[in-house]
Amino acid sequence: MSENRKPLLGIVSKLPSGTALGNAGKTHCPLCLGLFKAPRLLPCLHTVCTTCLEQLEPFSVVDIRGGDSDTSSEGSIFQELKPRSLQSQIGILCPVCDAQVDLPMGGVKALTIDHLAVNDVMLESLRGEGQGLVCDLCSDREVEKRCQTCKANLCHFCCQAHRRQKKTTYHTMVDLKDLKGYSRIGKPILCPVHPAEELRLFCEFCDRPVCRDCVVGEHREHPCDFTSNVIHKHGDSVRELLKGTQPHVEALEEALAQINIMNSALQKRVEAVAADVQTFSEGYIKAIEEHRDKLLKQLEDIRIQKENSLQLQKAQLEQLLADMRTGVEFTEHLLTSGSDLEILITKGVVVERLRKLNKVQYNARPGANDKICFCPQEKAGQCHGYEIYDLHRAREKQTASFTLLCKDAAGEIMGRGGDNIQVAVLPKDKKDSPVRPMVQDNKDGTYYISYTPKEPGVYTVWVCVKEQHVQGSPFTVTVRRKHRPHPGVFHCCTFCSSGGQKTARCACGGTMPGGYLGCGHGHKGHPGRPHWSCCGKFNEKSECTWTGGQSAPRSLLRTVAL
Repeated sequence: MSENRKPLLGIVSKLPSGTALGNAGKTHCPLCLGLFKAPRLLPCLHTVCTTCLEQLEPFSVVDIRGGDSDTSSEGSIFQELKPRSLQSQIGILCPVCDAQVDLPMGGVKALTIDHLAVNDVMLESLRGEGQGLVCDLCSDREVEKRCQTCKANLCHFCCQAHRRQKKTTYHTMVDLKDLKGYSRIGKPILCPVHPAEELRLFCEFCDRPVCRDCVVGEHREHPCDFTSNVIHKHGDSVRELLKGTQPHVEALEEALAQINIMNSALQKRVEAVAADVQTFSEGYIKAIEEHRDKLLKQLEDIRIQKENSLQLQKAQLEQLLADMRTGVEFTEHLLTSGSDLEILITKGVVVERLRKLNKVQYNARPGANDKICFCPQEKAGQCHGYEIYDLHRAREKQTASFTLLCKDAAGEIMGRGGDNIQVAVLPKDKKDSPVRPMVQDNKDGTYYISYTPKEPGVYTVWVCVKEQHVQGSPFTVTVRRKHRPHPGVFHCCTFCSSGGQKTARCACGGTMPGGYLGCGHGHKGHPGRPHWSCCGKFNEKSECTWTGGQSAPRSLLRTVAL
């Protein structure tokens, strides 16, 4: 009768190979990794060898819900694991999915046998030239033939004995090698209660297969029928359940695919943001390094300027000292060693020279201003989009300004004006009067603030919006003296800039032979380089540091074409 069965799982091939239903086609135990030996089907539809299941650590299960409790959720089960000796309900965990398996009264051996796995194991062994298959009768020798009537695998000795018996003489015997094309070669499924009888009937009342002896015994008054007659009804019910399960499988597969897509997108986004952070950091570092180099270059220029000034002063003083010593030594030698007539003859030249030397103006305390400092609290504006600090300060009697940018709580620019902006510029020296600032509303969330300090010094700038200080307020600003323009000319020597006048002087203090009162720097035989005639600075775009005294004869200085 079993040969007339219709397949129940016609659409199993659509399921992934690792799902529960696809597990029926496997031949190896997930625990021992060998071919199944007496495989048992767990409620989670995973198949494991009987011996492997018996080696698992069992535990006891107790239901801790109150029988009349209304506080627990409907249908929820709360379980507690306790030592085996305290409870009668024993369970194990599936070694594949960790699902809880409540063992029946008979233990592991009372679980359902996976006959599909048994058949697959036999097919697997058959494909290996029968290796591992032993005779079903003697359980000792290797299989040689199969009785198609009894569905028993027999060795050569048992096969001969099978044919000598009157009842089995005419059974069909097939060589083992001829069975390789078969899809089913499993043994007959025998009744666990009556091992000599095959399960051919189905009890509708108990919903399980039974044998002929069961029908006349325990299931005597139960509605029973042959399995071939009831397979269609029960097969259809399984198909309906399978149809309802398949959409869930597809939905879960889609959900997992979406997770993989989202995970991939997340990784790409993280990499993109990391690249942005790296680019931002590298840009920030580059901007700082560039600004650092700029400041160091400015500092180096200041050093060179001041060193040149010191070297110029040194050269001037050394030249003046040499002239003084020459005058003193010659005069002393004349007065001590010369005759009366020699003194009188030389007197005019000596007196004229000494008078000129005595009239030369020089600084008895030469040097250069070493007050160089770095003020990081003063902002230098934007450098590659970043806020950097600089050495600049405000100047007296010159308008200084800054822009106030207002943002909302989210950090976005307001985009409108009309806020109550209060600004105060107060000198730290209380003797000076406050500076009146001007606030211009640009109507776009920015405000232009300007002020003109009258005196140099340190000032405090208060900036408040709606009577609240902005971040960093009050600020400290150092006001320097007003920039001094150069009243002289930027030249190489007084000879060129004055048109060859001998009386033209230069602030550098240099002179030229031949009665020239000015310098000859920049020409052959004379040290130095182009500079300002009023203060001696070498930088053409600089502030004049001349503070008074004998001014340069500007009326005698003019630029001529060389």
